[in-house]
Amino acid sequence: MQEMKKQNFLKGAAILAAASIFVKIIGAVYKIPIFNILDDEGIGYFQVTYNIYTLILTISTAGVPVALSRLVSSAAARGDNGLVKRYFKVSLPAFMIIGAVAMAVMLLFADTFARLMNSSPAAAGVRTLAPAVFFVCIISVYRGYAQGFENMIPTAMSQVVEVVCKAAFGIAAAMWLMSIGSESHIVSAGAIMGVTIGLGLCIPLLIWYKRKLDRGFSFPGDTAGQPGRLSVFGRLMKVSIPITLSASFLSIMIVIDTSIILGRLQTSLHYTEGEANALFSIFTRGLTIYNLPPAIIIPLAVSIVPAIASALTKNREDEAKDIMRSSIKLNNLLTMPACAGIMALSGPILVALYGDSRQTTSIVLVILGAASFFVCLQHITLAILQANGHEKLAMLTFPIGALFRIVFSFVLVGNPNIGILGSPVGTLACFVVMSALNIIFILTKVKARDKISSTFAKPLLCTAVMAVAAYFVYKLLYMAGSGIIGTGRMAVCVYLGASIVVGVVVYVVLIIATRTLTTKDMKLVPKGDKLAKLLRIK
Repeated sequence: MQEMKKQNFLKGAAILAAASIFVKIIGAVYKIPIFNILDDEGIGYFQVTYNIYTLILTISTAGVPVALSRLVSSAAARGDNGLVKRYFKVSLPAFMIIGAVAMAVMLLFADTFARLMNSSPAAAGVRTLAPAVFFVCIISVYRGYAQGFENMIPTAMSQVVEVVCKAAFGIAAAMWLMSIGSESHIVSAGAIMGVTIGLGLCIPLLIWYKRKLDRGFSFPGDTAGQPGRLSVFGRLMKVSIPITLSASFLSIMIVIDTSIILGRLQTSLHYTEGEANALFSIFTRGLTIYNLPPAIIIPLAVSIVPAIASALTKNREDEAKDIMRSSIKLNNLLTMPACAGIMALSGPILVALYGDSRQTTSIVLVILGAASFFVCLQHITLAILQANGHEKLAMLTFPIGALFRIVFSFVLVGNPNIGILGSPVGTLACFVVMSALNIIFILTKVKARDKISSTFAKPLLCTAVMAVAAYFVYKLLYMAGSGIIGTGRMAVCVYLGASIVVGVVVYVVLIIATRTLTTKDMKLVPKGDKLAKLLRIK
């Protein structure tokens, strides 16, 4: 086999990290205008539909790219071109069949899925998304094939195309349906149509990338002597099924939690189906903002696993300790201020993004802001456990956290004095428990570890000062500017932007002045050494 010039691991990780952050930001930006177009009821239907789609999507495809990339990489490393070709030729039709079955299930049982979620009108959105599952099954094979050659560009570029098209077509469809007076659930289905179109447009791009990739190889004309189709498919399933099961757990939990929330609002608090979905939209608006800090941390969590594992393999325990300690500290330095800012400025954020000045929505976002920090902490601590070979221990935290979330949602949402506020409380409880268990496992099972308690104190102090400064700057600007530019939505955007800038400046000055951030911490950041010199970090 003709040798291919491979990207190194760090470059590939950086490409995926950049794409991931871009996708998350555009995904959030896409939801903001969509949620401004839809009414409260439509937002509820949108989120219910998306949760059902995410579950079926995860079950269909979560393990395929990882499994195929691992098998292709192994065969390519041995120079077995015929087996590489065989893996792709078996995988593509097999997962097209799986995708077609999943699509048929969504089309035929859309009403059943929607009723199980206690949101019958969401069936229109489920049918709209059915082809998306078929497209993703095809996409996952092409992405896994490219990743097997350590080429992350096709995955990253297809993600960018997907999210940009999702935003453009989804917003356009929602605006058109709204202009002709369509009902809320139909407008919601139109908004989510962008997902299906975006995924469909990824396929030609990935086909082109595969052809470009294959030009550097000399594949045999036949596959004589290669394993049979069933044998190859069995290998793929053996690797992908465990990954799929672990990846599906969170999606299953979210679907169950959504069904419980909507069910309790209707059965215990006697809201109609439409009213329950409208209340659920309050929680959904907060979720869009709550998901932003984890978008920054997930690439970091992915990158530290091989770094820690490599240091431990080479018996460099001090290096492993430094990476673990710095990763938790960097998580705290990045996500504490982001989450505290969300909490301190929840009201203005909601007014600026959605024109929503309801106190209930603001309280939901305050709780979700706190939960977002623990989501990030859970990702980092989970990565540390995985890098140290404690994957099974890490997986124990998922069902325990899910149980807390479901119980809290069931009990609190059904309480007339709490109602929809119980849903973010359940989310917070879930990730607090998961993070706490992960930290306990690290303290008791990971030998090569440094003290991590010190990684919380200084970032927390700097964050508290920053949050207070940002809050009072906003209040002062609001009072001073109300007589000049008013108190409307655009004026709130001005006051909010200025208070965020002040908060960022205060925070950066504090973490440098108090030596909270060190050059050792900056090593985990791309170009961290140069940035440390520029900021004169010691």
